This record gives sequence, C-alpha cells and structure tokens, in this order.
Amino acid sequence: MIKEYQTVREIKGPLVFVEGVSGVGYGELVRIKDETDLIGQVIEVSEGLAVVQVLGNTIGLSEKARVRFSGDVLRLGVGSKMLGRVFNGMGHPIDGGLAPNFEEKIDVRGNALNPVSRDVPSNFVQTGISTLDVMGSLVRGQKLPIFSGSGLLHYKLAAQIARQAKVKDEDFGVVFGAMGITAEE
Repeated sequence: MIKEYQTVREIKGPLVFVEGVSGVGYGELVRIKDETDLIGQVIEVSEGLAVVQVLGNTIGLSEKARVRFSGDVLRLGVGSKMLGRVFNGMGHPIDGGLAPNFEEKIDVRGNALNPVSRDVPSNFVQTGISTLDVMGSLVRGQKLPIFSGSGLLHYKLAAQIARQAKVKDEDFGVVFGAMGITAEE
C-alpha cells in the first residue's frame, strides 16, 4: 500500500528522517519528490519515525519534499539476458543497449542463509592465476573481493579472472561488481 508524507524532519547527508509515519517497513522502497525525483530505502523504523537512505545526491533536497513509501522492497531484474551486459547499481543498462525484459525480479536484500544447512562447496573455480588457485582456492558461488590502492592495477587482475575463470565440466557465468572505480576502468 502506497503512503505519502510531507513530514521530513531533517536531512543529514544521504539520510532523510521522516516523522509521523505508520505501517512502514524495513527495506521498503521510497520515492522522494522535490526538485528532483530520488529513490531511497528505509534503513531504520521506530515509533512514528523512518530513516531513509537516499540512493543518490541529496544536495538541494528540502524538508518540503514529498516522501512516498511503496509498500514493497527494491527488486532487481535477473536472468540470462544479463550476461555480457553492463548495469548500474539500480539495474539500469549503461552499455547503450535497451533494458531487457527479465524473467524474474528478486528482492535485492536476498534471503537469510543458515550456513549450517548450506551444501558443502565443491566446485573449484580455476582462475588461471596460480597464487589464487593454490593459496586461496575459490569455489562456485563464492565472492572474491579485490582491494587495491591508488595506482595499482586491480582492474587488470579482475579482468583476467573474469576472462579465464572456469569450472570443470560445467557452464557458469562470472558476475562482476565494482565500486569506486572510474568508467574507464
């Protein structure tokens, strides 16, 4: 159920504090309309107050803004049509292609995972980089964070892994996500 409020109490950086709310849930998708149209997500709810993290720039946003709670969570389209494409953090294509019609839209928060009930990982992912393959073996479904300092060639390492990675006797895809890098990288 969509609910709209014009009761912004305060804006601190990317956070918008909305008073007088009821029936608002954690993780709920929010649209904020002022001079611009912004999207946010509820990150905290207490009695009559919701804290919304804005997924964008709040400069120029005023306390007169209209805040619309969607009653739903942020969902991202997923499917085989993503392979070989480049998307921004909101799931919009940034590679010049048209937005695909996805088979399914899933909650970006994911489901809670009980590590005890999880299958024991066994599908070794060969990256083609001997240090990783021997010292820090990867298995299918595992994340590989790459942290680097300014001027280091972290993007070349990531590209090499994405290009060379394989699992014996099985088709699979590499999902590459990046933060804090330039468009050129």
